Amino acid sequence: MSSRSATSAATSPASLPDPAEDRRAQRARLLALRAGLPARNDADARIGAALSELLAGLAVRCLGFYWPIQQEFDARGAVAQWLAAVPGRQAALPAVSRPGAPLDFHRWDPDTPMTKGHYGIPVPDGTEAVTPDALVIPCVGFSPDKFRLGYGGGFYDRTLAAMAHRPVAIGIGYEACRIALPAQPHDVAMDWIVTEAGAF
Repeated sequence: MSSRSATSAATSPASLPDPAEDRRAQRARLLALRAGLPARNDADARIGAALSELLAGLAVRCLGFYWPIQQEFDARGAVAQWLAAVPGRQAALPAVSRPGAPLDFHRWDPDTPMTKGHYGIPVPDGTEAVTPDALVIPCVGFSPDKFRLGYGGGFYDRTLAAMAHRPVAIGIGYEACRIALPAQPHDVAMDWIVTEAGAF
């Protein structure tokens, strides 16, 4: 085989790495890592403090966040404190109307009744839809330039792209899950990342 043929074979599409497969492997590794993080209570307390400090400095009236699953940081305490600090603030949780669609957000407070939504994740039961001006978004992993690795469904990328007025995007993760993550065309960078080390 000529050197040109050998080079061509080595770089043929069949031999190139699959970015989707690479992300699946990263995701599985990071989820296992997150599930076994040491000193988790201390890390969560520091994330909560950093998130509260960041939110106090942002001009946000309606905050979208997430119901915690799969060992994610539980932001409900920080959001409840943020709600209580200033009258008129609103918080909202996401709901999946159908696969492939942007997320809807419905009002939430600590007394809101919940029901099971898509994928078994709790959603507010019967509260009105609202449009957040900031979103707190869970990260399985994240890069130094603030791109996030999620669960692979693309819900938050679609939601951010579809919103007429781009909300402030705040990713939540752990320092152990900071990774090299080349951005893909559909990826949307976060405005902030909050970890146990602070907000950047």
